[in-house]
Amino acid sequence: MAALLLPLLLLLPLLLLKLLRWPWLRWFLADFAFTVRALRCKRALKAQAAAAAAADPQGPESGCSLAWRLSQLLRECPGRTFLIHRDRRYSYAQAERESNRVARAFLRVRGWKEDPNLGGGEGVGATEKGARDAGDAVRREVELAPGKGDEARPDEGNGAPLESGSVVALLLPASPEFLWLWFGLAKAGLQAAFVPTALRRGPLLHCLRSCGARAIVVAPEFLESLEPDLSQLRDLKLKLWAAGPGPHPPGFSDLLAEAASEGEGPLPGYLSAPRNVLDTCLYIFTSGTTGLPKAARISHLKVLQCQGFYQLCGLHQSDVIYLTLPLYHMSGSLLGIVGCLGIGATVVLKTKFSASQFWEDCREHGVTVFQYIGELCRYLVNQPPSEGERNHGVRMAVGSGLRPDVWDRFVQRFGPLRVLETYGLTEGNVATLNYIGYPGAVGRSSWLYKLFSDFSLIRYDMASGEPVRDDQGLCVPVPPGEAGLMVAPVSQRAPFLGYAGSPELARGKLVHDVFRPGDVFFNTGDLLVCDAHDFLYFHDRTGDTFRWKGENVATTEVAKVLGTLDFLQDVNVYGVTVPGHEGRAGMAAVVPHPHRILDLDRLHAHIAEFLPPYAQPRFLRVQESLDTTETFKQQKVRLAKEGFDPNTVQAPLYVLDQTAGAYVPLTPALYAALLAGQVRI
Repeated sequence: MAALLLPLLLLLPLLLLKLLRWPWLRWFLADFAFTVRALRCKRALKAQAAAAAAADPQGPESGCSLAWRLSQLLRECPGRTFLIHRDRRYSYAQAERESNRVARAFLRVRGWKEDPNLGGGEGVGATEKGARDAGDAVRREVELAPGKGDEARPDEGNGAPLESGSVVALLLPASPEFLWLWFGLAKAGLQAAFVPTALRRGPLLHCLRSCGARAIVVAPEFLESLEPDLSQLRDLKLKLWAAGPGPHPPGFSDLLAEAASEGEGPLPGYLSAPRNVLDTCLYIFTSGTTGLPKAARISHLKVLQCQGFYQLCGLHQSDVIYLTLPLYHMSGSLLGIVGCLGIGATVVLKTKFSASQFWEDCREHGVTVFQYIGELCRYLVNQPPSEGERNHGVRMAVGSGLRPDVWDRFVQRFGPLRVLETYGLTEGNVATLNYIGYPGAVGRSSWLYKLFSDFSLIRYDMASGEPVRDDQGLCVPVPPGEAGLMVAPVSQRAPFLGYAGSPELARGKLVHDVFRPGDVFFNTGDLLVCDAHDFLYFHDRTGDTFRWKGENVATTEVAKVLGTLDFLQDVNVYGVTVPGHEGRAGMAAVVPHPHRILDLDRLHAHIAEFLPPYAQPRFLRVQESLDTTETFKQQKVRLAKEGFDPNTVQAPLYVLDQTAGAYVPLTPALYAALLAGQVRI
């Protein structure tokens, strides 16, 4: 018998190796391992939330998810470094103390009086119901009690008083002060609104009105640029604070100075505990690429879920995470900071991204993971080679928006390191994660992954801007290889909370009667493709894809083809309206490589070989650099509005001459002939 088993045991490793060569089995094992990790993460977060719900409402571990997580970290690892910013290090204990001081400063303005008999102890209530009932009683008795004597500083008449749930806007760069203010607002039962730092005048006032802000905290370095808006800010009757010393404009006071004199002890959890996990916790503004920014509602549930983000990525508390993203962006605040809190790791916070200092910072601080968005990795690839660019300890890059062509160049130049590409929207109820690290993919579409985050790809009509429906009025799933609109079912587990303000703002974000009458799905507005092995790829935004000559043109596909030319450093593809023609013609803004010559003949030959005629750009715009947003996204809307008029566009322009089979300079005379219909495009 042993003689028969021995050959089988010897052949078993060979058999396993052969099986693992089958792609479906290899991916299934990876899907299964991720599903197990996701279920463990979900179970742990539910247990922590349940413990917070059952905790003594007078203790610090019964509050919102941010409050009780900070309290836990204070107990578990008070001396561990949480934050590194410039030459300063802050432990988890310091983060707890600083945010407690800020919370008390906000609570003073709310008129809250701290009862010395409550003491903020760590006792545990008998039951969840008993704890909540006690919390409600305490809230009724003392939460809004007016301050007396030295224990309460009265509001000096600057703005309306704050109440539980009031919105306070933060206009600050990525800094420790941003974090203390955010955490302090959460502990005080107030809602933060993260305002993009570049906004001024109309867009800024729109953001403040849309989220119903009652106060604003401004970084001192922004006060001068804010001067033209001050009278309108006062008209909004906002409480005005500066996050640092003066000189300040009239009406502003130094919030951090007020907080410095406050106590640093724990706060009762009932102040911040939500009545429902779907209650709004904070507001993050969408990028506003097609209009003014919208204030997306972020629930307590979403903040809690983000605590598990880095755990899902396979990070540990020993990791050092480099974060050079704006904190008003979800990737910086919820995924970067909250994700770091979830595993108790260390974050290196950079106020402003610097491609030239990136790897030096990573070496100096022992960075093991960094988070990216948009074009950040491309900026690194475009830097001149340096001797120490591979001498680093970075093992993983996590983020979204990395183009496939940049992905390959990045790993080859700076590797070995893993790239985990993600996909998600600030206001969305679905997210994908390429936990396998398969180049170019944004996630998986396997049935196992959909147990964790369900979604579907449905056929979309670019002409009508609506999903395609069958004879029964239901949507049509797309087969593998075909681009489809990503939609996700809306449920209590995966809600869509919409935006602050008018319900009209959410119009178009929900699709009804998708697979059965009465169901409701969230519309991501993005086209994705699933291949035969269940890998998911971003295709294009429905607003960026355009029609020309009766065909759909994906800007990402055209940019990918142009991006393979070695004399082009950057490419941005978009559609422009041409008088007398239906649809939009393709136009590409290109940045030549500084050490190579722009070869238009080779460019034309290249697109003629790799792109169908309708997808070939009709116009070229040559620039020294491409404009991006503060979140490293290419700006297409402004370029599309500027069009191809050589009388107004200062950059060199070229048009595709169909007869000559070449790109020729677009002169004012040729432009006039084109408008008159005398030139075929």
